[in-house]
Amino acid sequence: MFINKIFMDTNKIINADSLEHLKTLDDNVFDSCVTDPPYHLASIVKRFGPGQKGINNKDEKEGRNGPYHRAAKGFMGETWDGGDIAFQKEFWQEVHRTLKPGCVLLAFAATRNYHRMAVAIEDAGFEIFDMINWIYGSGFPKRRNLLKPAHEPIVMARKGVNKELNLDECRVGDDEIDTSKNRRKKQEGTIFKGGWKNEEGGDKVIGRWPANIIHDGLEEDWAKYFYSPKASKKEKGDTEHPTVKPLELMKYLVRLVTPKDGLVLDPFAGTGTTGEACMLEGRKYYLIEKTDKYLKDIERRVNKTILC
Repeated sequence: MFINKIFMDTNKIINADSLEHLKTLDDNVFDSCVTDPPYHLASIVKRFGPGQKGINNKDEKEGRNGPYHRAAKGFMGETWDGGDIAFQKEFWQEVHRTLKPGCVLLAFAATRNYHRMAVAIEDAGFEIFDMINWIYGSGFPKRRNLLKPAHEPIVMARKGVNKELNLDECRVGDDEIDTSKNRRKKQEGTIFKGGWKNEEGGDKVIGRWPANIIHDGLEEDWAKYFYSPKASKKEKGDTEHPTVKPLELMKYLVRLVTPKDGLVLDPFAGTGTTGEACMLEGRKYYLIEKTDKYLKDIERRVNKTILC
């Protein structure tokens, strides 16, 4: 039996498998989906998981108990990062079904396997219309023969109808900008299908037009882009979760794609940063988290915000 929309008027925290729970929900419920899925950086279950042979294709014990099987659990040994749910078309079909027409999905990914998630999202029926890059300077190489990681891609996908983003709410900085300088000169016989119209004058607005780059403060030259450093130790608190996203970043993303009072879906809630961001931005949240030990982190975040 589907959960009726009438129950979607309040914030909710659901402790369940996200795919199975989404199947119980009505169509066209959520106003956006902002989520940080498992990156599956060591997603080799199909090659080296239970019952599979080892790297030499002979030693079954190696496959069950060796380092490749242990790595198949996922990032830093966390089982929630193993498997391949973020690469499953079926999962994103459920997200697509439960989003309202025109609503936007934002989903983080790792650089090395972004393509797998993006293809699954597109095959599920979404239109991928852009990608945001969150650039940071505090990454470190995982091996001596790898580059230092310095950005994470975020899929921007839409369900059908092309609704407007909340771009004016997400302008960057507090400088006064005269938009007349952006207007194009019309050439004889040219028909413009996009860009500014050829009109005199222009509006004066506060802040730069949002870009598809978010950064963590790479010198003054980057001031035209939204600034969001990684989550500090203080912000992370005593959580055991290894991939906490910064609150300011999640507030910005929630604000960008969700109407005021809208309902945001996060099927991989983690420590609940999306939920806290929703509360601070005047949106409602629907959080799904499978791992029991992170529920106390979610409750601590939302209770802290309620008390503020």
